Amino acid sequence: MKKLLLTCCIFFLAIGFAVADTININHFVIKENPFAKDEIAVVATDTAGTIQEAVNGIFTFTINGFSQEMNFDKGTAFYRHKIQKSSFVYARHENDNGTHPMLYYIYKHDSKLTPVKISWILLLSIPLGLILLGYLFKRFIIIALIIFCIFLYFNYHNGLSIPTFFQSVIDGLKGIFVK
Repeated sequence: MKKLLLTCCIFFLAIGFAVADTININHFVIKENPFAKDEIAVVATDTAGTIQEAVNGIFTFTINGFSQEMNFDKGTAFYRHKIQKSSFVYARHENDNGTHPMLYYIYKHDSKLTPVKISWILLLSIPLGLILLGYLFKRFIIIALIIFCIFLYFNYHNGLSIPTFFQSVIDGLKGIFVK
């Protein structure tokens, strides 16, 4: 009887150690790929910006509307598509903790890529500011419309479509209320 009890205890203890802890990516940043020209890397970080080197394996990201299986090794995965010109990159990752979106403007200059994170607040404040200025100053309405059209053209020309614009703002608003 004692041998059976000891065997069961050892078996349940081994099962407890065998269960792996799942690793989730809750924060990530986009950086220039140091090993390839005109490519970017997705780096899993914590809230302080430190690389999570425990993140290994395949995770699904949606980048600019296309689903992409990314292979993380020591917290870094490489996006193997060349960036030809400066453009927006909208990356989303969905896991058990929710959806984690990021909007970046990748500025290409001198064969280097400089990612700039775009906040949904800034993205929303520019059109709202133009509307407010047009409302306050009646003579400014035409100029505000011209600036707004230039803003829309710049966004569209660099890969930020209207649905992506609204999706970024909606995901940002969800992030405020879900936390």
